[in-house]
Amino acid sequence: MADEKKLTPRAQDFSAWYNEVVLRAELADYAPVRGCMVIRPDGYGIWERMQRALDDMFKATGHVNAYFPLLIPESFLQKEAEHVEGFAPEAAVVTHGGGKKLDEPLVIRPTSETIIYSMFAKWVQSYRDLPLLYNQWANVVRWEMRTRLFLRTLEFLWQEGHTAHATHDEAQAETRRMLGVYRDFMEGWMAMPVITGQKTDAEKFAGALRTYSCEAMMQDNRALQAGTSHNLGQNFAKAFDLRFQSEAGAMEYAWNTSWGVSTRMIGGLVMTHGDDNGLRIPPMLAPTELVIVPIYRTDDERARVLEAAHRIVDTLGAWERRSPARLRVHLDDRHGIKPGAKYYHWELKGIPLRLEIGPRDLDANQGVLVRRDTRAKQVVSLDTLGEHVSDLLHTIQDDMLTVARDRREANSVRGGIDYDRFRELMEGQGAFVYAGWCGSAACEAQVKEETKATIRVLPDEEFRSAEAPTSCLKCGGAATVEALWARAY
Repeated sequence: MADEKKLTPRAQDFSAWYNEVVLRAELADYAPVRGCMVIRPDGYGIWERMQRALDDMFKATGHVNAYFPLLIPESFLQKEAEHVEGFAPEAAVVTHGGGKKLDEPLVIRPTSETIIYSMFAKWVQSYRDLPLLYNQWANVVRWEMRTRLFLRTLEFLWQEGHTAHATHDEAQAETRRMLGVYRDFMEGWMAMPVITGQKTDAEKFAGALRTYSCEAMMQDNRALQAGTSHNLGQNFAKAFDLRFQSEAGAMEYAWNTSWGVSTRMIGGLVMTHGDDNGLRIPPMLAPTELVIVPIYRTDDERARVLEAAHRIVDTLGAWERRSPARLRVHLDDRHGIKPGAKYYHWELKGIPLRLEIGPRDLDANQGVLVRRDTRAKQVVSLDTLGEHVSDLLHTIQDDMLTVARDRREANSVRGGIDYDRFRELMEGQGAFVYAGWCGSAACEAQVKEETKATIRVLPDEEFRSAEAPTSCLKCGGAATVEALWARAY
């Protein structure tokens, strides 16, 4: 049973609130290895639904799943200079195995570009072998010094897509397409609105030609990089001799992309939707969509109410098979626990809908549905319960996205901001600030050093301000582009 002590309010200490929600909603726990986490069944249930949805989306765009080794020869990382420089500080290296020192150290994968493109080089001879559209579901290890459950851990779960193409334009189209898939998932399934755009050279993936990102605003007005897609150019193809014979007969290097999202999205879900009562899960990702809480006083009432509750579960289960809503129902029939304690328990865990039903409700052939997002109550007929539940779940899903998007826009600043005001915002309440940038790496670095804010993306056209900024936020010189600035996780 969950601890009924109240959570630390978000406004008082957002970081403490986040950790308490993750632990007390039983999403994850700290592992014996410092910096690692155990994903508990409730957290893994959310990840499973994320996996299933994304896997279907990947396959619908022509990708196939494969698996590549956890251990990578150290020499492979050395072949791409930018890549090894970017990941060397985070690498975990195996030097001994079977009681002996290895001839060559093995790196536990921080990402799989090197091992995958070495295999692609074996499999590709002709343009007819392209494109290769691969994805793998795996774990990776990055030796982070400062960790936080789901957001940044030494080991985490993710998917990483890797593709090879005959031309730059095909690779670029793939990079943008997969960014769009991520956005569709985050907004459609997670109810988490994102800003998409290109990363600056200082923020791009090590070894990439260009990196694109989905950036979401958390409730403390910080940004979360929720997913990235990279056009790798020919950098890895040249490093691993990934060449093919073109239709004209010439030998050419392939063009590669990689893209990934991870269990970090669960942290994003918590920080986007949670409230001071706990977690709020969008219905499409909730392992349980509806929890039934029976109400009774006597043994006779208990028997009667539970019989009706089981009948409802069976009915909704049968109704589920005829409906795309796919209702997932749980009956909380624990004895000796008061209804109020059960309400608290399931609110903390973020179950989207609760059905309260007692003897008087049965007499009236009705039940009370309670929304987790708004806590609004609605009396409904048991004869049409399935339709009511399905409609409410769709409404909740839509409303959660709308609320999150409205909150983001209310905490976004466009135009008319000087650097002093920007610093106040970054040191205080935080914000998404759309402002000009001269393109200077020096200005970008100075802003980061002075405020801890970074350019999250150079926003795609649909997210840009109606009037393009004319001056750089930092130096006041002519702006070459609009940038989205924020502090981030």
